[in-house]
Amino acid sequence: MNTRWFKAGVLAISAFVMIAEVNGQAKPKPAGNRTSTARPAAGGYGGGYGGGYGGAPAVRDTSKKKITTNPKPESTGGYGGGYGSATSSAAGSSFNSNVPTEVIKGSGSGIGDSIAPSLRNDNAIDRQLVKDRNPLAYEHIREDDAVYRQRVWREIDTREKMNLPFRYAADEDNGNQRFISILFDAIQSGDVTAFSGDDDRFTTPLTKEKVAQAITGGLDTVPVTDLEGNVIKNEVRQKMVEPDSIYRYRIKEEWIFDKETSRMFVRILGIAPIMMKYTSTGMAIGDMTLFWAYYPDLRPTLAKYEVYNGKNYAGRMSWEELFESRFFTSYIVKSTMDNPFDRSLKEFIKDPLFRLLEGENIKEKIFNYEQDLWSY
Repeated sequence: MNTRWFKAGVLAISAFVMIAEVNGQAKPKPAGNRTSTARPAAGGYGGGYGGGYGGAPAVRDTSKKKITTNPKPESTGGYGGGYGSATSSAAGSSFNSNVPTEVIKGSGSGIGDSIAPSLRNDNAIDRQLVKDRNPLAYEHIREDDAVYRQRVWREIDTREKMNLPFRYAADEDNGNQRFISILFDAIQSGDVTAFSGDDDRFTTPLTKEKVAQAITGGLDTVPVTDLEGNVIKNEVRQKMVEPDSIYRYRIKEEWIFDKETSRMFVRILGIAPIMMKYTSTGMAIGDMTLFWAYYPDLRPTLAKYEVYNGKNYAGRMSWEELFESRFFTSYIVKSTMDNPFDRSLKEFIKDPLFRLLEGENIKEKIFNYEQDLWSY
């Protein structure tokens, strides 16, 4: 009899506990005295509104029968981890193709930046001659009259004092006045075709995108979020590269003696910017030729850009006149003179000083050829 009453009492107590749990008046006790660190539920509203706007999600400490804030919540932003998720969505951490994409033009002093033109005449005089300049056509040289030819590769180091106009950093209506910016803008506008830097014979043309990636490092897509962390659009921006980090240019040219006019001509064939390559640790590992530009195609563009003159701002020449008049300093790095294996000076002359002396020796031999023709 006592056993039946004991079983009936147990059933009554169990029913009472079940009713209390349904009504929210009791919770099951935890095992031991440990504090529960259960995360907010993954469904519904992500554990409520996180204890307020931007607050940490609430966690029930069942050992002390009270609500406490998790000291290391899964998310501290938004509405306690966002609707229907335990954590907030990582807005901005990945590209979202469902929102519009906007291309942002650069406005700093980097390569490829868009320069706003002046809305008024930014000069004390009306200067229209620069826009109408065209390079003079080369004098024709017959193949039979070219009795002497030598091909020479030079390098222009813009850190030298005479070559500082190559780094003139002012902005004018036609863009930045650094030579690398002029060269880059001419390629991006389609006026000049760039060729691969792996071959100086202009065999492999490059697209505008390839040139932009080689010089500036390509584009970055940056997601833009609102105050609630939602991605509203993607912005495409150009990676910023220090323009003065490109301070060397290689020139490929030919020296030709024309027996009809008894003159020595020099014709530039191509120009290539050179950049030093570095490892992730900052150690230099060698030179990299970014691309080659065919100089005869580049002449019309260079004729419309003026070279900075620090002595007289009015006495400025075009870049085309600078190259044709040889108003720059350079050193020879390779030539076809006594070079049956087609090697650069650096390959068989390790000492930099002796390389410079050998380059001067090549220059003197070319000069003496013309002079010796007039000696008796």
